[in-house]
Amino acid sequence: MRHAGDHPEKVGVLIVGAGPTGLTLGIDLAQRGVPCLIVEATTERPVNPRCNTTSARSMEIFRRLGVADGIRRAGLPLDYPTSIQYRTTLRGTELFRLTFPSSGEVLDGAGRADWPTPEPQHRISQLYLEPILEEHARRTTGLTLERDCRLVELRPHADHVEAVVESGGQTRVLHCDYVVGCDGAHSAVRRGLGVRYQGVEAIQKFVSTYLRSADLGRLAARDPAWTYWMFGRVQSSLIAIDGGDRWLHHVAFAPDHDTDAEDPGKLLDEALGGPVEHEVLGVVRWTGRQLVAERYQDDRVFLAGDAAHIWIPVGGFGMNTGIQDAATLGWMLAAVYRGWAPPELLRAYELERKPVGEQFAGAVGRAARASLAEVSPDIHIPGEAGDRARHEFAHRLATTEPHRYSPDGFSFGYHYAHSPLVLDGGEQPAIEMGVYDRRARPGFRLPHTWLPDGTPVLDALGREFTLLRTAGGDADAFKAAAAALGIPLTVLDLGSRWPERYPADFILVRPDQHVAWMGDAATRPGDVLAAATGRLLVSPAS
Repeated sequence: MRHAGDHPEKVGVLIVGAGPTGLTLGIDLAQRGVPCLIVEATTERPVNPRCNTTSARSMEIFRRLGVADGIRRAGLPLDYPTSIQYRTTLRGTELFRLTFPSSGEVLDGAGRADWPTPEPQHRISQLYLEPILEEHARRTTGLTLERDCRLVELRPHADHVEAVVESGGQTRVLHCDYVVGCDGAHSAVRRGLGVRYQGVEAIQKFVSTYLRSADLGRLAARDPAWTYWMFGRVQSSLIAIDGGDRWLHHVAFAPDHDTDAEDPGKLLDEALGGPVEHEVLGVVRWTGRQLVAERYQDDRVFLAGDAAHIWIPVGGFGMNTGIQDAATLGWMLAAVYRGWAPPELLRAYELERKPVGEQFAGAVGRAARASLAEVSPDIHIPGEAGDRARHEFAHRLATTEPHRYSPDGFSFGYHYAHSPLVLDGGEQPAIEMGVYDRRARPGFRLPHTWLPDGTPVLDALGREFTLLRTAGGDADAFKAAAAALGIPLTVLDLGSRWPERYPADFILVRPDQHVAWMGDAATRPGDVLAAATGRLLVSPAS
């Protein structure tokens, strides 16, 4: 193997992996003025669809990056229903359903006044999401993306990381300020750090079939939905990928089941209640897990996305949690790289994101066990006994499913109240799928509201730190303290219109839209800003 060049190539941040997490991080960093290189070992994306839901929080992050509208117009047709149906078989009896707006209705603003966000969740397959992010990344100044480029070795040093990469039969050495592993469950970065996963190795096994079928499209068109759940010999879900003839069929089995013996065609027939003509585009047999990395960071090297956590995809929380990782790590790396925060700030990444990953893993595992619990076969029999079984099962679904498919708690209720960068975090409630308090609190994402001109408050925030002023107090002391510390600060005057939602004279909002502090004019602004930017994490010796 040949070696290219004698002098290392300098890179600001090397991102390993061009999935949604890596692309989001690269775009965010480059927009903040940090030069990035993304390397991706594969030349083409996987054939089988993976995550098929982009959460409301992810859509908010994409909105800030300028790509949300393009994402919302992709995937399913604008008028395609995003409802969830639960049936004995697709041709059988309906048991329960959840109704959600189509992407067209969201774009038209139907029910907008009551939304908890300016960007509700969007049903889009990763097959369509990733190309949009990659195209945006390739147009972003300061960001370079190389496919067919594999990480070979990491060599950490005190003031940089050497990364050996291989492409086209040649290796070259990159001199990186920082490296972020966004390279999935089999992460070369995580292995290079010697970091292991901890948790549950197997919750369920799955056989997933990606297929094309005009017959199935016509059958579903009688009562279209985004996802159909069927409960025959085994549970399965059928997900509309393009609103036409492309579908993804997931079938769940016990963790000790031999899925190699299962015929995907027979499984599809059982779920539909009869055969349809179809073409198999891909089959994947895989295991749903509940694992979190023992560390998210080793000095200048970080883990994000599936490299840091993997769990059973109940609601698409794996990809979306990775996008949250990127939003947090992005502002921290940019602050340190651009010199307005000390390197010690980066210690807070693991302190903030690992507890969230652990809580998400536990909550997703519990939700999966509840949703995939055994179902009485009596739901398939006619008569009074069957009616009773179907009624009891529908009652169970009404308890387990709504928060799973509209998880405001996971989108807006995760928090960093425990973080050393958050002042007076106070109570640290456990994260739950359906629990979200639309009141500003330290550590939580700033609650959404529409400003008088129709702009969402999240759009009015500055690129870096923002001080919200709600009672007309004097912000000059904060401006002076920020200038003295070199911290970019925007002051936004909200007025006193929403005292219950924003219950403080001043609210300091971080670049990732989470609240760092709330208080009044008597506070010492320099202390607040120093804590929020990691200056209090600096040891006395340094």
